[in-house]
Amino acid sequence: MGTMVTMSEDRRAEGQSEQSPWDMASGAFIAWRSGDARAMDELVATMTPILWHVVRAYGHDRQSAEDVIQATWLGFVRLHRTIEDPQAVASWLITSARRGAAAHARAARRASPVQDETLHAALPDAESAEASAVRDDEAARLWGAVASVDERCRKLLRVVAFMDRPDYQSISQDLDMPVGSIGPTRARCLAKVRTALMKGGER
Repeated sequence: MGTMVTMSEDRRAEGQSEQSPWDMASGAFIAWRSGDARAMDELVATMTPILWHVVRAYGHDRQSAEDVIQATWLGFVRLHRTIEDPQAVASWLITSARRGAAAHARAARRASPVQDETLHAALPDAESAEASAVRDDEAARLWGAVASVDERCRKLLRVVAFMDRPDYQSISQDLDMPVGSIGPTRARCLAKVRTALMKGGER
């Protein structure tokens, strides 16, 4: 078996400064699916700031934006095998984040009728009732899978995988976990969520 080149080594070899975020995301995605767990850190670090701006453009506050981005990454973990072209991973994540942000904004619009006109200008065409029901079902399955893992995993996934610029030192102290083990532990937690989703789909 040949020696696996990690994402970090690959980026040093190619020259990180010459890569666009889209190339970095594609390279990280390829490395992650090839078995380099640390490459997920590269993908999250590259794309989360971009997703953050996409979601905040819909007018969401910080908490709502974090919820949408979390759902985007959970959906990615569940559906990543449907992405055939690694070059499309960034586009897939951005499209998913936009759809999630739009759905969240529609819910806010229903809760706050006085903001209808403002929100309507920022939203795409409304989904059909059937599409909305499917999305709600998928969201319920995702949250159910997250709820099925242990509390330590739930906290780690939320803080590290789905939030902008997490403080690894603080996480290390809060969870009594060495900084160097946060990435590998997060990968194992994501695997647990993926397994839970697969089992749920078999029922």
